[in-house]
Amino acid sequence: MRSISSAFLVLICGCAGTADSSDTGASASEASTNTGSTTTAGVTTSATASDPGTASTPTTSDPSSASTVDPTSASTTTTDTSTGEPAPGGLGELLTLDLYELMFPEHDPLFSHAALIAAAAQYPGFASEGSADQRLRELAAFLANIGHETTGGWADAPGGPYAWGLYFTQEVGCEGGGCTGYCDVNNVQYPCAPGKTYHGRGPIQLSWNYNYGQAGEALGEPLLAQPELVTTDGAIAFRTGLWFWMTAQSPKPSAHDVMVGQWQPTADDAAKGRAPGFGMTINIINGGLECGQPTNAKVEDRVGFYKRFTDMLAVDPGPALYCDAMQPY
Repeated sequence: MRSISSAFLVLICGCAGTADSSDTGASASEASTNTGSTTTAGVTTSATASDPGTASTPTTSDPSSASTVDPTSASTTTTDTSTGEPAPGGLGELLTLDLYELMFPEHDPLFSHAALIAAAAQYPGFASEGSADQRLRELAAFLANIGHETTGGWADAPGGPYAWGLYFTQEVGCEGGGCTGYCDVNNVQYPCAPGKTYHGRGPIQLSWNYNYGQAGEALGEPLLAQPELVTTDGAIAFRTGLWFWMTAQSPKPSAHDVMVGQWQPTADDAAKGRAPGFGMTINIINGGLECGQPTNAKVEDRVGFYKRFTDMLAVDPGPALYCDAMQPY
């Protein structure tokens, strides 16, 4: 399978077809300046395609089972690799329903706690590898990035701007099928289906026909023919986000490997300021527009979500929160 391609992610805004092909990940959503309407500000971003065939393909079980997994079944006994002591159980123990609702009090019903637990069951390495602190930081980092990508918050929003993550399920203004610009008609491997649009959908805003095609192949779901599944099936929506999070795109590592200590910077990475930490996940997702430059509002929003969630998970946020000194890929 091809590596995850250039414009994998876009912001929830009505700006289809304006992707900047220099970037490698999700666009950052900016806090909305409205006071309750369904419009957020931001820009569309895209990614530089990696070498074909380099992306790892996550192992998935029967796709039809994803929406029916018992949330309690994700809990297992593990060992903290740094101390040898028993570590917290599965994702359902790290992120209880009550805590999830506190983190995302304004979330859309599509993005339910049960849907996330069901999706994570397809990715057993998520939030279950490394030390107890690394597991919690990875969870906070994933939630922070998806919270930012789907935020409906603004500076003076009730509960604060970071209480509005997972508010939007898709690109604002594209709900009626008018955003037809995300179709690469030259891509014969993943041709656009008649009458379908491929605007940003889901927690990390899957976009473009070739990315729906690749994600669908990896997940065993007909996303190219039925892209609307990402906004009608919560488990599938979260699985697209976890697929991106867990999948390395050479020369970039996966965000998962970065957060759990499985990635060590090369000499070239070190020379370019790349270091393990939350900032590196920003570089992976949207480095071309957010990293290697003075910290902008988009990065501050991501870090704001991350600090909120690490505080709620009672874990130190760790090093390298920002990416201003990191050269993008």
